[in-house]
Amino acid sequence: MHELILHHYPTSLFAEKGRLMLGFKQLSWRSVTIPPLMPKPDLTALTGGYRKTPVLQVGADIYCDTALIARRLEAEKAAPALLPEGQEFNVSLLAQWADSVLFQHAVALVFQPESIALRFAKLPPEFVKAFVADRSALFSGGSASRLPLEQAKHQWPVLMGRLQQQLQREPGDFLFGEPSLADFAVAHCLWFLRATPVTAPLVDDYPDVAAWLGRVLGFGHGSLSEMSAEQAIAVAREATPAALPEEDFVEPNGFVRGQQVSIAAVDYGVDPVAGELLFAGREELILRREDARAGVLHVHFPRLGFRIEAR
Repeated sequence: MHELILHHYPTSLFAEKGRLMLGFKQLSWRSVTIPPLMPKPDLTALTGGYRKTPVLQVGADIYCDTALIARRLEAEKAAPALLPEGQEFNVSLLAQWADSVLFQHAVALVFQPESIALRFAKLPPEFVKAFVADRSALFSGGSASRLPLEQAKHQWPVLMGRLQQQLQREPGDFLFGEPSLADFAVAHCLWFLRATPVTAPLVDDYPDVAAWLGRVLGFGHGSLSEMSAEQAIAVAREATPAALPEEDFVEPNGFVRGQQVSIAAVDYGVDPVAGELLFAGREELILRREDARAGVLHVHFPRLGFRIEAR
């Protein structure tokens, strides 16, 4: 059994989602801190170019996107379940909404001038300039567009009011009664807003939501220990990728095993990863690629939110 290795950095909101899922599962994991800005040569040695945060490594298998990471954690430890039986569709749908619509609002609100001034107050101007340039590149070329601040403020009461209503009507303490992936997908966006007094009231003004967020964050991050990027790359180099899934599925666009393809996110961070297609299932795509430092790798992507093209 290989250790779970999360490549992340502390202030990344999607990394917080990943950390909370690990905490919920009460899993032990290794922590590799990556740079918040490009270049990220140690990370891309593993992913082949995918730059978004976080990335989960299990030996020589590399999992991109928290939606797929959640499914890998389910395979690692079935209970407690991120996708409770009978609620899989509702939970996945709300998580997808949070990772796109709610995330888009949270980013617009957090990056308003008053909030940014506080978040970056102690950082050198050179870093702030580099951060702005990096995020501009991250959101270039994809389908995601920056939501205007005025529109985010206008729509925020609707989103929070609906969450407040769901929590008031649900008999349990979480969005679908028992905790699920939906809670962590929503929580990481609100955790991001809680970071400065400018945006914290956007959460704290809704008492039921604020109390629920405290319960979700209370799961913590599990048991972690630090690992260097070089150590993680050595783990990959010395490991053999896991056996491929067995699934009877017809690829709708005709891609076949062994074909040279590239896979990329469609919303933002659209850097393509090239390799040999090994598996194309209902939920997951797997590429084989080889790196001079990390050896033979299987890089896993979710089907939803990603595109595949022949090379």
